[in-house]
Amino acid sequence: MTIEANLANLKASIDNSSEQLHLKQEETFQWTKQWYPVAVVEFLAPSRPQGIQLLGKELVLWRDKTGKWRCFEDFCPHRLAPLSEGRVESDGTLMCAYHAWRFDAQGNCVGIPQSQDKQTEIKHCSNPKSCAVVYPTQEHQGLLWVWAESGSKAQKESQLRKPRLIPELESDSDRVIKLFWYIRDLPYGWDFFMENVADPAHVPVSHHGIMGSRYEDAKYYDMPRLREISTQEGFSFAINPTVETVAETIHDFQPPCHMRIVSTYKDGGKLILALYAIPTRPGWCRHIGCQVLVKNEAGKTPKGLGFFALPMPTWLGHVLASVFLHQDLVFLHYQEKILARRQQQDWLNAVYTPNPQDKMVITFRQWFKHRAGGKIPWDSGVNTQLPNAESDKQQLFDVWSTHTKDCVVCQKALTKINRLMVLSYVGALVCLLIGIVIDARAVALKMTMNVDSINISPLTVIPTTGFWLAIGGAIILAIIAYFLKKLSRLFYVYEFEHSSNN
Repeated sequence: MTIEANLANLKASIDNSSEQLHLKQEETFQWTKQWYPVAVVEFLAPSRPQGIQLLGKELVLWRDKTGKWRCFEDFCPHRLAPLSEGRVESDGTLMCAYHAWRFDAQGNCVGIPQSQDKQTEIKHCSNPKSCAVVYPTQEHQGLLWVWAESGSKAQKESQLRKPRLIPELESDSDRVIKLFWYIRDLPYGWDFFMENVADPAHVPVSHHGIMGSRYEDAKYYDMPRLREISTQEGFSFAINPTVETVAETIHDFQPPCHMRIVSTYKDGGKLILALYAIPTRPGWCRHIGCQVLVKNEAGKTPKGLGFFALPMPTWLGHVLASVFLHQDLVFLHYQEKILARRQQQDWLNAVYTPNPQDKMVITFRQWFKHRAGGKIPWDSGVNTQLPNAESDKQQLFDVWSTHTKDCVVCQKALTKINRLMVLSYVGALVCLLIGIVIDARAVALKMTMNVDSINISPLTVIPTTGFWLAIGGAIILAIIAYFLKKLSRLFYVYEFEHSSNN
């Protein structure tokens, strides 16, 4: 073989190796070049900034004067104070509350009040170092989406990829009914959330009493694969057989954050569970989800997810969601910590999964390990060590700091409930006082009308109808106040134990 031939073969080999390396790089899922839903727009307070986390990044959301939500990295370039502690000004700028530097929607610094004069202020504001770090945003289907990279290149790249939307909500058909959005920060990682929703077998057991019976519905079924595993598009599985009224149920994982579960009923109606999970920080994820009901051609609405499909105000749906989420929350929190302690083993070697019901969970873990690097690429500087397992379960069941404090709908409802509770207690006290006055007047009147009043005891005077009505009103209002107090507690904490869920 000639030298030229050897060189040609060597060049071809190098080119082939380079092509394979490039292909391998393309096959690795890129976590930061994605759209993530980070908030439900109607639950945000437009008058103030709100801090969030995404892939370990500390970000801040705020609404500008045009009504568009913006996302900056959560620090002021002056002295690194968090912008989430600042203010949204009447002119539509974001002000840092430390030294009153102000930023416009594009992240440009437009105000430095400590400057010597206006000319100096303009000069300082024109320095690129004065700018905030901006992340692309867009609003779709009631959600605020954030691209996980910043800069001019990210602005261009973000336009080339669409977020993982719900196709049915893009339709104008009156057959489509979307129920309320729910959002919650959960004390376990993104991968454990996805593993959980890829596991239909746990539903009648963990969610006993809401979604079936642990004694009757924990049965065998197969899970045939419908779409082969793909780095960018995920995979999908069916459940076979389904329940009697359902023709087909499909689980569709769409990375990085969407699990779409579609149950098609035999009469043509559909129930769609649109579930999102956003990796926020190690040991935590943010869940956003809703139900979508599609009527059949006869206009019949399919059954939804238990009592969550009943007509109810959004705030009540949020309160009741804890009833469902807390039924497997503790499992997932501790599972993650147990796996982390077994550092010598990955998930596939640490568990025993002999049944076909685990097919989709295994496939998810394979996708995560072989297609997406096997771990979340947290932002640099983030402590990637998992937090310790929480021994106080009441902390795990905390609803206030993981939902209510950032949901304006629930905050308004809680304010009204507390006012009603106070009014009920005051009303009960007033009714009691009125009853006492009525009784006292009745006794006094009886004694003045009776000649032999000296022998009459107040205890022998039969109370009037007005007295009993007042006392009854006091009791009813006190009971109402008691239940309002119990209801208000659900905005703060909801505790659950399987041992008492019969």
